[in-house]
Amino acid sequence: MILAIDTSVGTAVAVAEDDGVVLAESSSENPLGHAEVIGGMLQSTLAAASVSPESSAEALTHVAAGMGPGPFTGLRVGIAAARAFALGRGIPVVPVVSHDAVALEIYLAGALSDTEVPRFAVVTDARRREFAFTVYEGIDDDGLPVRATEPALIPRGDLDGRLVELGAERRDAAAVSAAMIAIVAGRAVAAARVGTSTEPLYLRSPDVTMPHGPKRVTA
Repeated sequence: MILAIDTSVGTAVAVAEDDGVVLAESSSENPLGHAEVIGGMLQSTLAAASVSPESSAEALTHVAAGMGPGPFTGLRVGIAAARAFALGRGIPVVPVVSHDAVALEIYLAGALSDTEVPRFAVVTDARRREFAFTVYEGIDDDGLPVRATEPALIPRGDLDGRLVELGAERRDAAAVSAAMIAIVAGRAVAAARVGTSTEPLYLRSPDVTMPHGPKRVTA
């Protein structure tokens, strides 16, 4: 059983079994306020999945963390929550590229409707007149999306032209499903393909930085 957390766009939490059955999920599309809602969403989602704090160490086997791309402030809330929860229960964290979850949802929808899915780009709003995008071209033998490009940041006015160059349709995503984060993580675990990189895919550096030296004080 996998607990999944993602705060790359909004805030999303889910509990799913390793075969993809989703037991409970909750989400907020608000791109702000991650820290204010994450605790309550974890509590309510675990309760809806009939996982109590006392039994979570035995019931849950992994915590899947959406690693972005996403803004620094919001993304680190979900990753910190995932790492803290996993550390407290002695279970591993499975890092998942958040755009992979969106891509898998698109491919599964295509399979259900028997529709061929062309090469496409998952696009999320990075704010500050920029988009984050990743291009995908199919599903591999382990059921995981194949990235044609790694996540990248681009000015809004340049995106469509770049996607024409890459031969990719544009698929905008206003949210990332934590349930799909869990399913990607479950497939990665089953295929022994859990990523070794635990570095978040921050879109840009934090706005606040430590000063380089002490300020001079005058009388």
